[in-house]
Amino acid sequence: MREQTRDYQALRELMVQDQLVSRGITDPRVLQAMGRVPRELFVPEHLRVEAYEDHPLPIGRGQTISQPYIVALMAEALQLKGRERVLDIGTGSGYAAAVLASMALEVFSMEKIPEVASQAEKNLQQAGFSQVRVKTGDGSQGWPEAAPFDGICVAAGAPAVPDSLKEQLSVGGRLVIPVGLEQGLQRLLLITRRSDQEFDRREIGDVRFVPLLGQEGWS
Repeated sequence: MREQTRDYQALRELMVQDQLVSRGITDPRVLQAMGRVPRELFVPEHLRVEAYEDHPLPIGRGQTISQPYIVALMAEALQLKGRERVLDIGTGSGYAAAVLASMALEVFSMEKIPEVASQAEKNLQQAGFSQVRVKTGDGSQGWPEAAPFDGICVAAGAPAVPDSLKEQLSVGGRLVIPVGLEQGLQRLLLITRRSDQEFDRREIGDVRFVPLLGQEGWS
């Protein structure tokens, strides 16, 4: 077991350098989190040999775990300092929630598929991130009872930015979300709340995510 752990640690360090630093990820807190969270515990056991490769992996029920670079890119865009409350939409296997939990004070995570949410909770528990709160529900409408959030990270593509998520941002808060009129092809957007009514919008780049299903997502 110790030998296996050393191998995975070496793969994490290689992933950080070859996939993140080389592509311009510079936030030391992101790099530290990505180098610490055991990604192999968030993929199906038969795919653990591929856990640190540069591509997404299937986790069942049509869902995927994003490639490491995309997780790091979205986490970096949130500019977390350690005292924030963060909402993670699209829990999936729980990996992104674990990365965010390594960087923020509180993480709330929403998953639409009950079986996927249940497995994510098990993964998070096994990896030592039992403090992440996981809820089954419509992520496109956020988690109003726990709002406001300093950061919201959405791991599914929406046809437009959901108003509910914008409303649940604190002033100064940041929302990272893939948006596109075609399912499977989006632009990654950063929305920053400047006041009660004012929001800035910046495009980060092209991405491909599974669709965000829900009342303010895809039907």
